[in-house]
Amino acid sequence: MKLPAEDRALSPHTGYTRDHWVAAADSLLAAAWRWATPGGARLDLPGPPSGSGVRSDGLEGFARTFLAAAFRVAGEDGKDPHGWLDRYAEGLDAGTRTPGRDDAESWPVIRDHDVAGQPMVESASVALGLRLTRPWLWDRLAPGVQDRVEEWLRGALRHVPAPNNWYLFPFTVAGFLSSVGRADAETARARDRALELLEGWYRGDGWYADGDGRAFDHYNGWALHLYPVLDAHLAGEPAHFGPRLREHLESFGLWFGGDGAPLHFGRSLTYRFAAASAIGLGAVTGHTPLRPGVSRRLLSGALRYFLDRAAVDEHGLLSLGWHGPHAPTVQHYSGPGSPYWASKAFVCLLAPPEHPLWTATEEPAPSETADKVLALPQPGLLLQSTRDDGVVRLHNHGSDHLRPHESEAAAQEDPHYGRFAYSTRTGPTARANPADNHFAVVVSGVRSVRRRIHPLGAGQAGEWGWAASWHRPVFGRGPATVPGLRVESVTVARGRHELRVHRVLGAPPGANAEQTGWATAPGESVLRPLAGWAGQDEARAPHGTAFTPWVSLPRLTGDVDGTTVFVALAVLGTETDDLVASATAEGAEVRWPDGFTVWIRFGPVRVSAGLGDPDRGGEPLSGGGFA
Repeated sequence: MKLPAEDRALSPHTGYTRDHWVAAADSLLAAAWRWATPGGARLDLPGPPSGSGVRSDGLEGFARTFLAAAFRVAGEDGKDPHGWLDRYAEGLDAGTRTPGRDDAESWPVIRDHDVAGQPMVESASVALGLRLTRPWLWDRLAPGVQDRVEEWLRGALRHVPAPNNWYLFPFTVAGFLSSVGRADAETARARDRALELLEGWYRGDGWYADGDGRAFDHYNGWALHLYPVLDAHLAGEPAHFGPRLREHLESFGLWFGGDGAPLHFGRSLTYRFAAASAIGLGAVTGHTPLRPGVSRRLLSGALRYFLDRAAVDEHGLLSLGWHGPHAPTVQHYSGPGSPYWASKAFVCLLAPPEHPLWTATEEPAPSETADKVLALPQPGLLLQSTRDDGVVRLHNHGSDHLRPHESEAAAQEDPHYGRFAYSTRTGPTARANPADNHFAVVVSGVRSVRRRIHPLGAGQAGEWGWAASWHRPVFGRGPATVPGLRVESVTVARGRHELRVHRVLGAPPGANAEQTGWATAPGESVLRPLAGWAGQDEARAPHGTAFTPWVSLPRLTGDVDGTTVFVALAVLGTETDDLVASATAEGAEVRWPDGFTVWIRFGPVRVSAGLGDPDRGGEPLSGGGFA
């Protein structure tokens, strides 16, 4: 990819300016359009097909790249030196002539999500692209083509979305149709239903759940905030959702490492720098607490992070993976066009060249200014960053991606949600390998997995913070669950140190416990036993992660005898201190060399810290009961 020369005066951290974003968009579009069908209705990009099939994948390539082109042209007030909109106008005409026909041009029709639903996802990108470029594209289409495009889009209004962020796809279609004078009762129903669900999914502190369960991940920014906030911005309506975006960005700036990497957590990570789209949206709409120089640092840092690490292949295409291709990062619904949801990051181009986002000097990212600990009680997450290495860690005590009706006894673990910790520099090991950052109860040689997570709270005070949860261990063979078996867990973060404290209750005779650490090359992380553990070794994971082709995991083992508490110190890195710990069935005490001490009490959980004993007059930071 050919980009302009760096500007280290304006952008001392990344060297990137607005011109780099424009050039990146043009380069990605030019490469993708080499794979267009003759009429331009589909971009049949090379690669393994998704579960929806190649025709849907071709529509996906068209729709998602259209979004990048729309942001790029709209941000230039209609200037289109490469003629992108002419190509998309031809594709709109060809794709809607005979929808559903099995030929090179026709788009698949939109149906219910559980039948052939992927086209509903793409309808939102088509609709949003048309709304952004209305004066230069939609208004110039022949009336007959407009009618055909409308009829295809209305399929999203007439069919059932998946029970999550998908309801924002018909919402976005309806918003476009309303903006061009084609609103009716059908569009009103779609918008009202989406907004009703969105209110129910809002948990506070700027966080939405992605559906009725506890799925908190990057979809919060690149979908659940993006569609309603951008809809109101384009309509010039009061910003009901804007304050929520602002509140989200209060913490979301810490989701990016000093190298620009977003946290490797949750699903659809092949969308890569789309993770920064909420930051661009906040800058464009004004609903952000971040200074312009910080916003651009985060945006350009994320873009450059992936462009510098082989996310674009030899054909100039975004591959299915993280850096380069990486199959375990990819979901079954992702095909060759899927990575182009990264186009959402180009929302930042709606800020014109004279906007402070582009004229302010870059400032350090939050992870570069000081060691930080940030508790997010609503999603049940704890963020921990260290300035010296720029690494951000996420400790997960609340996001499990299970629907309320879904059985937690299904022992197929999800590596992108079930682990206790994630970071900007490590990825989870795949299912075929030993699980990193995992606490397992081992019964008859079978290791448990962590499915539904029950949060117990999170809090912070100055230099340290904590988060807690409990779960029922489930197993892949024999009985799916052991009656009465539960694990109660607390993570305490201070500096680069992570205390991992687990209490096991109701284990059957002969059970064991096992704790693993970070997935790194040998010697690049620490897992030290402090209380309860008897054995220590390394587990090999030859399938590696999205970051490293081969990793090993430090591992601790111990016997479970009645109610047992285990305490370990984990460090992503090699520098650590000699901590001293003691544990009983009721809790644990851990002391640092400088005298700082943490007390953890179970039943109900209490976490406190300081230089004095909380049982002699000190007050706990926070508390809560085990459900």
